[in-house]
Amino acid sequence: MMDTSWVQRFQQRTKRFALSCIRISQQLPRSSEAQVIGKQLLRAGTSVGANYRAACRAKSKADFIYKLGICVEEADEACYWMELLIEAQLVREEEILPHKTEAQEILSIISKSRATAKKNLKN
Repeated sequence: MMDTSWVQRFQQRTKRFALSCIRISQQLPRSSEAQVIGKQLLRAGTSVGANYRAACRAKSKADFIYKLGICVEEADEACYWMELLIEAQLVREEEILPHKTEAQEILSIISKSRATAKKNLKN
């Protein structure tokens, strides 16, 4: 059984991450490159929390694992877009590094949760 208080706190954490992705995209330069990458980051970053909420309402353990897999993909993709923003010198690394670290932490937590759920499903 899931600890509902932990789940609620993690849902809030993923929502805060989505809001940070919104703020990042709003502050990007107006160049076409920055806007394209910003939209991709916006899509991936806001998707993590939405899909985590969906996973918490899963109809079965297999559905839960599947939906966590989507969260993993989206969190990893958000990391990728942030890396591109830095490497393309569209933002200063120090401005985005805390957000990238948060994306990596969220990715790690969800990945471990998914691995545990898969292991528990087999047992």
